[in-house]
Amino acid sequence: MPGLLARNISKDYGRIHALTDVSFDVGGGEIFGVIGPDGAGKTTLFRILTTLLLPDSGTARVDGLDIRRDYREIRRRVGYMPGRFSLYQDLSVQENLKFYAAVFGTTVRENYHLVKDIYGQLEPFKDRRAGALSGGMKQKLALSCALIHKPSVLFLDEPTTGVDAVSRREFWEMLKNLGRQGLSIVVSTPYMDEAAMCDRIALALGGRFLRQDTPAAIVAGFDRTILAVSSDRMSALLRDLRDFKGIVSCHAFGDTHHVTVTDGFDIERLRGYLSRGNHSGIDIHPITPGIEDCFMALAEAGATTPAIDVTSLVTEVPS
Repeated sequence: MPGLLARNISKDYGRIHALTDVSFDVGGGEIFGVIGPDGAGKTTLFRILTTLLLPDSGTARVDGLDIRRDYREIRRRVGYMPGRFSLYQDLSVQENLKFYAAVFGTTVRENYHLVKDIYGQLEPFKDRRAGALSGGMKQKLALSCALIHKPSVLFLDEPTTGVDAVSRREFWEMLKNLGRQGLSIVVSTPYMDEAAMCDRIALALGGRFLRQDTPAAIVAGFDRTILAVSSDRMSALLRDLRDFKGIVSCHAFGDTHHVTVTDGFDIERLRGYLSRGNHSGIDIHPITPGIEDCFMALAEAGATTPAIDVTSLVTEVPS
């Protein structure tokens, strides 16, 4: 039985379509990532699946239980880590964990084995107020509190936003270990590089899932040639590339522009065009597409809405 099964979930806020006909399932021990920018509907979806919000239409079952009829029991069986740090900042690390264990009718002693690997990193700071912890430590404490009652399904809403690169890597290693123990995990993120950490992903935009599959399968489905192009005048280069015949799309990616081109595209003709346009230091070479390239292609296929800011996607995080 899947840990989670959602069918045709929709939710509107007035004239804003937060979610439209969203369907997916998550198996036992699977890490399922919902990847998308701000406004994609990720938080609304998580609130519905954790029974904090009712959908306008559609159904979902979490650990075999209906989100409308069995909401009380679902709340006992899921762990939920919201996007914003929501623990008691004036309580110590240890006091927070004890409190959340008591809320679910258990104790830290009884379920310590569930959080040992994670909480063990916090024990030297167990008497420190939660509000005084670093971003990475706060996330580890929040994860410990979400796990202390032994949930069947874990929901993590952008758990690594604002966390340094080292802490992000550590956090994902913890999630992989939890998945190996059989826990179903649903995690949302705007960080495209985190997609590769998931078993399967859904690319979300404007309240819809554009595509669901394994990260490798989504990349393999990108059927056009893509080039990385750079010069000494990157801003002007973006404009000039978009005016060149044969270029399907062009987007800025760090220190290069990723350019999708038609079949039989002539790279040397492009190089000559850019040279005549007063560009120097020109570099053009084919690259393997990434998840972000696939996302942009799917978005441009007609799934975007004016209210969505695709630039809130994060393709790279400074170390």
